[in-house]
Amino acid sequence: MGNYEIDNLDRSILHALKENARTPYAELAKRFAVSAGTIHVRVEKMKQAGIIEGTQVSINAKRLGYDVCCFIGINLKHAGDYPGAIARLKEFEEVVEAYYTTGNYSIFIKVMARSIDHLQDVLINKVQTIESIQSTETLISLQNPIQRTVMP
Repeated sequence: MGNYEIDNLDRSILHALKENARTPYAELAKRFAVSAGTIHVRVEKMKQAGIIEGTQVSINAKRLGYDVCCFIGINLKHAGDYPGAIARLKEFEEVVEAYYTTGNYSIFIKVMARSIDHLQDVLINKVQTIESIQSTETLISLQNPIQRTVMP
């Protein structure tokens, strides 16, 4: 089912669910002039194809007191250190995303901290204690003016 080709109805459903994942299928059916069963079947097919991976609650980090967003480029001592470094980084709740990259860094992570002091603690007492890390570079985000997912 991985080769499922989406059509205009599927695109419309995805756009609507991206706006509000809790929209009832009956409401989508009326909007798109099809049956609720059609909406259900289309959503299930897109789930089976891996296009829809689930629904999520969107949490506002700033409202929870996480005022500092930063990105940390990590250089490893050896390429083979990647699995162990990722396993350690997963232990830190402040690390909210991680990427295995090409270019200047082996790993690029996104960290959310409550303050600059908290960020300093995360760097010194967590990230930089990982033995396989050779060096890091921290980039503090001043704002996030574009935040979206890929749309069909």
